[in-house]
Amino acid sequence: MKQEVKPIKDSWVLKSVQQELLNNEGTGKRDYTIFQVGKATLLRVSDVLSLKKSDVFDERGRVKRNAYTIDKKTKKRNILYLKPVQEDLEEYFDWLESFQNKTRSIPRYKHPSFNGNVFTSPWLFPSVYHAEKHIDGRQYWKIMDKVGKNLNIDYLGTHTMRKTGAYRVYQQTNHNIALVMKLLNHSSEQMTLAYLGLDQEERENILDMIDFG
Repeated sequence: MKQEVKPIKDSWVLKSVQQELLNNEGTGKRDYTIFQVGKATLLRVSDVLSLKKSDVFDERGRVKRNAYTIDKKTKKRNILYLKPVQEDLEEYFDWLESFQNKTRSIPRYKHPSFNGNVFTSPWLFPSVYHAEKHIDGRQYWKIMDKVGKNLNIDYLGTHTMRKTGAYRVYQQTNHNIALVMKLLNHSSEQMTLAYLGLDQEERENILDMIDFG
């Protein structure tokens, strides 16, 4: 049976997922920042993972106000607003540099397949084993699957961050579905409601107000 990925609606569950990502030995800061960026930009996981440092940081290492990308699936232009995730990205930038410096001091024989050149890699989210490549969707699915198993949550996947970000925008803007639709690059409001699993919920909320006599 295909797994149904849902948004995280409970703030306590969200904090638990974030902490579990941070606790991932070695790569926790990277895995957490991927989640934060995906949640704040509402990008698909493939677009998040293919971001380059130059998309996000200027030549001085400061976070840009906006990143400009092309949606891989729809080929539409995306203008990403990075201020909501600025602090996370700044901390991540420092972590990348520290991680690279630390791993370079480890004797090579202890990590024969390890490549710690993450800070000098052009990718925002490089593989720690092959820094010339970015982490791929399959790898990140394994990370989220592990988090789900550790927390006994059966609806986590690579779309969790995008769906969670969209749901939080929807809830905190008094159900501004048009805005969420625009952020997700969807072509209809119905598509957005279905994506968030809110189509049935919306119908039931309306039916609750009907006097059937």
